[in-house]
Amino acid sequence: MPGENLTRDEARERARVLSVHGYEVALDLRSATGPGPAPGAGPRTFRSTTTIRFACAEPGATTFADLLAPHVHSVTLNGVSLPVDRVFDGTRVLLADLAAENELTVDAACAYSRTGEGMHHFADPEDGEVYLYTQYEPADARRVFANFEQPDLKAPFTFRVTAPEAWTVLSNGAETGREPLGDGAATWTFAPTLPISTYITAVVAGPYHYVRDHYRRELPDGAALEIPLGALCRKGLARHFDADEIFLLTKQGLDFFHDHFGYPYPFGTYDQAFVPEYNLGAMENPGLVTFREEYVFRGRTTRAAYQGRANTLLHEMAHMWFGDLVTMEWWDDLWLKESFADFMGAFSLVEATRFDEGWIAFANRRKAWAYRADQLSSTHPITADIRDLQDAKLNFDGITYAKGASVLKQLVAYVGREAFLEGARRYFKRHAFGNTRLDDLLAVLAEVSGRDMGEWAKAWLQTAGVNTLTPAATYGADGRILELTVFQEAAQDSHPTLRPHRVAVGLYRRDEPGGPVVRYARAEVDVTGPSATVPELAGHEAPLFILVNDDDLTYCKARFDEASLAGLREGLGDVADPLARALCWSALWNLTRDGLLPAREFLDLVGRFAGAEDQVGVLQMVHSWARTALVHYSAPERRDAAGAALARTALGELRRAAPGGDLQLAWARFFAGCAASDADFQLLAGLLAGTARIEGLDVDQELRWTFLRPMAAHGHAGEAEIEAELARDDTASGHRHQVRCLAARPSAEIKERAWAEVVEADRLSNALVEATIDGFAQSSQRDLLAPYAPRYFDALTRVWSERTIEIAMSIVSGLYPSLGDPEPVLDATDAWLTAHADAPPALRRLVAEARDDTARALAARRRDS
Repeated sequence: MPGENLTRDEARERARVLSVHGYEVALDLRSATGPGPAPGAGPRTFRSTTTIRFACAEPGATTFADLLAPHVHSVTLNGVSLPVDRVFDGTRVLLADLAAENELTVDAACAYSRTGEGMHHFADPEDGEVYLYTQYEPADARRVFANFEQPDLKAPFTFRVTAPEAWTVLSNGAETGREPLGDGAATWTFAPTLPISTYITAVVAGPYHYVRDHYRRELPDGAALEIPLGALCRKGLARHFDADEIFLLTKQGLDFFHDHFGYPYPFGTYDQAFVPEYNLGAMENPGLVTFREEYVFRGRTTRAAYQGRANTLLHEMAHMWFGDLVTMEWWDDLWLKESFADFMGAFSLVEATRFDEGWIAFANRRKAWAYRADQLSSTHPITADIRDLQDAKLNFDGITYAKGASVLKQLVAYVGREAFLEGARRYFKRHAFGNTRLDDLLAVLAEVSGRDMGEWAKAWLQTAGVNTLTPAATYGADGRILELTVFQEAAQDSHPTLRPHRVAVGLYRRDEPGGPVVRYARAEVDVTGPSATVPELAGHEAPLFILVNDDDLTYCKARFDEASLAGLREGLGDVADPLARALCWSALWNLTRDGLLPAREFLDLVGRFAGAEDQVGVLQMVHSWARTALVHYSAPERRDAAGAALARTALGELRRAAPGGDLQLAWARFFAGCAASDADFQLLAGLLAGTARIEGLDVDQELRWTFLRPMAAHGHAGEAEIEAELARDDTASGHRHQVRCLAARPSAEIKERAWAEVVEADRLSNALVEATIDGFAQSSQRDLLAPYAPRYFDALTRVWSERTIEIAMSIVSGLYPSLGDPEPVLDATDAWLTAHADAPPALRRLVAEARDDTARALAARRRDS
């Protein structure tokens, strides 16, 4: 990726001298259809013509515009044609001797993408139709049109798009005109946007299935806000598309944000496009939000999946205010949009939709992401130090999203709900269509709350690391609590900050033998240093267990004392409150990750109590943790027996689960992932063939692929069975499943072919790279994968230099030899890091993070032994 980076210093200097009046962008996408270029002829391209009008505060200055394009036809600055070979180097357009007012026109041939970056080109194998969409964050608009690619140079954008006349073509603004060209094509013109950043402009084009609806709201001044709504997906997914549910959630979200933000949605239309081969969950382009099409569920799925989709939809909607209306100045303050959207997504989900269990998923799933990220060597403050675009790309992480959202949840408790929302309202009005830093938000929060936000920000936003909170109780002769203390520690020596925590401490017991485990006492306490006593709980009877951070009020790792651990070993499955139960599972998992609880004990708890879990989202998270404990944290000499026991548990719970329910489906998927014996695979084969049956279990197409993949990985299904399954499901989704299953087969030849397709060649799309990597790395094939560890380290710098950052990140993280013997893998990783001290920081970060996970796995295995 040489020459593609942009540093913070360069961006600040450019923003100091430039202000942008507006863009006019004309894209001709007719080349998207028809045969592709001949082999070796270069990428498929489209015509991109951009005119930028901008001012320069220092006439005579020199700066640059950004553009990644294989060819530029012409560059014209203030009416003068510039020599392309002198001003364009493949990534930047040199602009010298600027006037006070300037007009730049760049006519280029830009490349369609197969990596999900820029203008992505997807040809549907089911019907041959072509679908296009753009994805830019943080800086890929320059792959589609010339621009000043940084968030603080906002401007209005006017798009004109030429494409096949039968297509649906959308952009951020409403369509204002469509001119047929007489050759089966037409040109769409869209209304100018309000001032926005380059990375949230968007175009979607293709024969999409498009459904329309409408939102109306009366405003306080008596006017009515009218928002045309649209939802679209590929034609091949139309029969699965539940647009009514999408529109219901959209209207509920718009109502919620209008009720609380005091600033009407400003961007006109609101389309939501579910697009193929998408790298992210979704992207908040104003007026045209894009989502990964896996959110169009092809088969039966669980309530947790629908909840996750709803959360994502509301997360992106919150961005219309936090991120699009008001945007961070530079990626240092990425949290100003992502943390807020993550928090507001969960907040609105619980208060405005049917998914009132949203905070349970937040505590169990989102925080798990944050806890892992915050204990890596790459952990960083929520307000990060982002030196350049590669840093920015890697900081879309669990710190920026989930830890930031957790801290905001605490902030609401700290300043008060109404003060927080009033602060948001003032923030939007004060900075609408502008750019902000941390201090701008803290200023309005201080105004409305009357609190000093500086110390809070220093503790929670400007330091890294997660604290642990552990209870300790002493008891009198009568068995009652004499004193209960909460101790605070730093989880890492490198990040020793002890933060102020407002926590609830709950005492849990059975009120009668064999009855549910319930909370019988609760108290809140401020833990501001190494320890704090909880006097309100003195005198209570001894509990079965003590839960620190009950109700999930703060961001911390909760620990248990030994008596509480013993109580959970006896009563975890009977804890009545689902949030308390989820917090217990999370705490137990953190103990396992930290090597304090042997993996065998965690797996024993799963075997004894996971069947009692009735929150399917929590259950699926416990399943994921159990797989990690088995594959990475179990002592090698225990692994086979532990795997067989886990498969028995899964099958037993599958048979016991209520027919046709979410829990049954979750256990079916888990059983497939755990299957280890010939009898297990015979059952999976029978379920596929229809010769075996489990009451209520509908083995639809998605579940068929779920069953087939482990069969392929263990040698119980070969190419013929995989091709037969593809014949049943000859769709884009089916092709991805096929590629995954083919790469999963236990053969040295197959592994070599998969490695070559990903590492040595560059023909696969982003989605097929991901599927191939996923199939390649099978935990049951450690011996087959061992030879690739040295090849991985040999290929790293070449891959990073030759591939786009999205593909390079997938390869560096996905092919790291995490299934190898940890000690030699750690030695090889350390040797590479030592020898490549001058490698790009983003590459070193990915390798170091993988090393962190391997070191943790080694410690956990030793504990399990």
